[in-house]
Amino acid sequence: MGGMTVVGLHASHEQVHPTALLRAVQQAQAAGFGAAMCSDHLAPWSERQGQSGFAWSWLGAALATTDLPMGCVNAPGQRYHPVIVAQASATLAAMFPGRFWVALGSGENANEHITGDPWPPKAERDARLRECVDIIRALHAGETVTHRGLVTVDEARVWTLPDTPPKLIGPAVTSATARAHADWADGLITTNQPVEKLREIVAEYRGAGGRGDLALQVHLSWAHTEEQALAIAHDQWRTNIYDPPVCWDLATPQHFDVVAADVPPEQVRGTVLVSADVSRLVDQIGELVDVGFDQVYLHHVGQELEEFVDVFGERVVPQLAGTAATATGAASSGAASSGTATSTTPAPRHAAADPHDPHLYAPEHQQPGPEAEVGHA
Repeated sequence: MGGMTVVGLHASHEQVHPTALLRAVQQAQAAGFGAAMCSDHLAPWSERQGQSGFAWSWLGAALATTDLPMGCVNAPGQRYHPVIVAQASATLAAMFPGRFWVALGSGENANEHITGDPWPPKAERDARLRECVDIIRALHAGETVTHRGLVTVDEARVWTLPDTPPKLIGPAVTSATARAHADWADGLITTNQPVEKLREIVAEYRGAGGRGDLALQVHLSWAHTEEQALAIAHDQWRTNIYDPPVCWDLATPQHFDVVAADVPPEQVRGTVLVSADVSRLVDQIGELVDVGFDQVYLHHVGQELEEFVDVFGERVVPQLAGTAATATGAASSGAASSGTATSTTPAPRHAAADPHDPHLYAPEHQQPGPEAEVGHA
């Protein structure tokens, strides 16, 4: 990105009605955000979240009514047949060249159990994901595909294809998953974690030959007072603090609510950046981005987005957008081959990436966006 970090908005379908989310991304573009991404779930993690619109319907509207590059996290193989994912992603990429990506994960039982099929062990889900990736790539290349394995495909072809296929991004929150994605992914996305863990994830991905941009999804809660910000985070995101396999294997929002019933508010701070101080949030997010991320997607875990978008568009985006993405440059200079990323002094945080810049939409700059681990697809 030439030293610039693209700052995007995460649209959480589990928490906000799709009409309000559409307004939010339109507002985000006007406020200076340079990209957007969304989740793709059948169910929320809590009855308090209360929504779960269909991502692919929404994406068409969002791409048509903004100029932002955009994508989603998807889990092919059970709820979605990989041929349908290939067709849906190819159509959006054909209609909106250079502006759509999809991150492919292994899924969560909360969304996948609805088929009535057994929920496979993680190793089998990972193997199924890899089959799906290969099928989707072949279909995007115009091939007719027949496949017999953990998924079955019989003489499938995607007839409407984009000039340039959408990028397939690898989502990961562990260094082991990042390394596993390196041989197929066009980029990597992860979520906010301690800086040292993020460095390990980046080093493992680059060290294994991982290519493309690095993206970071940051969960945060902002309000006018610290108490309000913490209350929002606790109400909306306490069901989302659990590490795998809990988050992979629970089946319903009610199950998540029961498990999280006794979570104290302060515990949510381990997953969500909570503050009423915008400057503090800029510093916290900036420290994470400085690990070497090309894009950062801000997810305010509250359900009211209008004020958040305006305030962060004015006070946060210009600061974060000037952050240098160092790990990508290190990889291209050969440091990644040794599993390490060199660090350079970040560029000053000053101007947001211009969403109208045609270079931003060139194929080499398509935006990735977060395996079930990131955004919990």
